[in-house]
Amino acid sequence: MINFTTLFQFAIMDKAIIRHFTDNDLYTFTCQYYILETYPRAEVEYTFFDRNAQVYPEGFADMLRSQLEEMRNVVITDEEIEFLKKRCIFLPLWYFTFLKGYRFNPGELDIRQDAEGHLEITVRGKWFSTIMWEMPILSCISEMMHEIRGDFETYDAALEERKARNKAEQIFSAGLVLGDMGTRRRFSYNHHDMVVRVMKEVYDSQSWPGRFTGTSNVWLAMKYNCQPIGTMSHQLISFEENVSGVFECNFNVMKKFSDVYDGDNGIYLYDCFGDKVFFSNLSKRMAMMYKGLRVDSGNEEEQTEKIIAKYRQLGIDPATKQICYSNGLNIDRAIQIHKYVGGRVMDSYGVGTFLTCDVNNADPMNIVVKLTRGRITESREWHDCVKLSCTEGKTLGNPEKCRYLVNLLSNPQF
Repeated sequence: MINFTTLFQFAIMDKAIIRHFTDNDLYTFTCQYYILETYPRAEVEYTFFDRNAQVYPEGFADMLRSQLEEMRNVVITDEEIEFLKKRCIFLPLWYFTFLKGYRFNPGELDIRQDAEGHLEITVRGKWFSTIMWEMPILSCISEMMHEIRGDFETYDAALEERKARNKAEQIFSAGLVLGDMGTRRRFSYNHHDMVVRVMKEVYDSQSWPGRFTGTSNVWLAMKYNCQPIGTMSHQLISFEENVSGVFECNFNVMKKFSDVYDGDNGIYLYDCFGDKVFFSNLSKRMAMMYKGLRVDSGNEEEQTEKIIAKYRQLGIDPATKQICYSNGLNIDRAIQIHKYVGGRVMDSYGVGTFLTCDVNNADPMNIVVKLTRGRITESREWHDCVKLSCTEGKTLGNPEKCRYLVNLLSNPQF
């Protein structure tokens, strides 16, 4: 139930949720650099989706807009730049000059609520600029709603830290190679901070069979001296489909991405249009160029077998390749997958909500911001951008185009 007293207190509270420029996921920056190198004139629209059709309290859109307006004052610091230079050597020096000049532009945002209270958000502008809004929008909405619902009042800090410590011990003792990917739907910044701190403390406390790979959140990686993790997002392939077509878009993104990063940063997210279209056009050169693949939808066991079979078909030893599993995992499921893999590939895991929003008496949000339209220059026509994935519930975008592509890709002749 919505606590309207808390809502009123929150509305008048001078509390900026996002206070650090790099309180964002690494893939935001790696994708931004890719965009600057490949489509610097591209314009896009992003759309907010609440998969639970949440009804937000009256005035929520105004509160969110106020929070995001504050971000025009959030700029990158020299400390953050030095950390990125040290930990992300695949990013060139000129890109950090660009980041020093970047300013969040709230004019790119359209935030409103419909008559029933559903939240409607569109982000529109130059792709290299608007890409920075996804994580701030989602993490602000999530934290604000948990406070409005009264979840902060029942939050037991000591209990939640014990839970985080137990999870970390379970992860590393089971031999999992795992990192945090929970910025977007975290309970709060403070809870996320605690989770990363505890993960690092537990991992450093002794020698474990497992390994802590770091966190996707660049600010927390810097704060706790661990590796920022992440490479790319679906939007690169979703955009490319309108340039290259559905059958060639994965190959062309793989080629462009490897050219931009000169072979570094090599975990490819392959499921934007399902696995069939990807595997049908995966060349040996690209399979060898990339360190591995990320499984973000579908059944993990099935996807594992398809990946192993494809590598073997191409004459590549699967044991030399990495699979990163990141499809809404909890720890028990990650351990189950790890046992199933059995060393046939180098398996690793990215866990989000189960680390950063598994809080007693609090229901996680089910929200995303996705690319829905794009054009390669300001003088070209707009096209719908969609995402199909290997899980029906993760399909997003223009329904008519989604149906067309699903029918096209389900043709037995393909």
